Amino acid sequence: MANILLTGASRGIGLAAREKLALENHLVIGQSTAGGDGLIAADFSQPGAADALWERALDVAGIAGERRIDVLINNAGVFEAADIADADAFSDAWARSLAINLQSAADLCRLAVLHFLANGGGRIINVASRAGHRGDSPKHWHYAAAKGGMLALTKTIARGYAAHGILAFAVTPGFTMTGMAEDYLASRGGDTLLADIPLGRVADAAEVGEVIRWLASEAPASLTGATIDINGASYVR
Repeated sequence: MANILLTGASRGIGLAAREKLALENHLVIGQSTAGGDGLIAADFSQPGAADALWERALDVAGIAGERRIDVLINNAGVFEAADIADADAFSDAWARSLAINLQSAADLCRLAVLHFLANGGGRIINVASRAGHRGDSPKHWHYAAAKGGMLALTKTIARGYAAHGILAFAVTPGFTMTGMAEDYLASRGGDTLLADIPLGRVADAAEVGEVIRWLASEAPASLTGATIDINGASYVR
């Protein structure tokens, strides 16, 4: 049984991963912005939130048995539009997106790597996006940039710490049926976007959750540094 810290655990991909990991009797310590339902509250738009979450997660793990984290899953994110014609809104969107989608993940990865170095290794799974490879809409520059940063972060950790038993993987979903994707599909004309997916449908959150579960518990060590695409062949490389 592993102690797993999972961010963005209240809905969508995070909830699906949380449920699948719990079935394997892992201790899943989940985070959401508001907390509740057994989740730790942490607002990643605020400085220091990641550090406070990490300490709280260690405390929860300690109460359950051992003050140790074995797996970190960075899944929390926001997907908010920014009009390039509005300078203030554009700047605010970039700051918020990078804080939540990238900086919080980097902060938690830093803490995890230090913890893993002292405790014989561990696993990191960063949930990025197809947008990190191929970009996104004209109103979502910041989102694509943040997710591309997550991919570079994952590769750097994998290359730098594999010899210490620290494994790092990335997952890049395309459209997935979560609240964020449903809103975006509706705003952009769902049929047009579906035409760009050879599979003919968007991914189900449970499919992405299964990939995360496998990476957290079964993926071989030699896979470290890899990015798993799950986008219905809408982006292949």
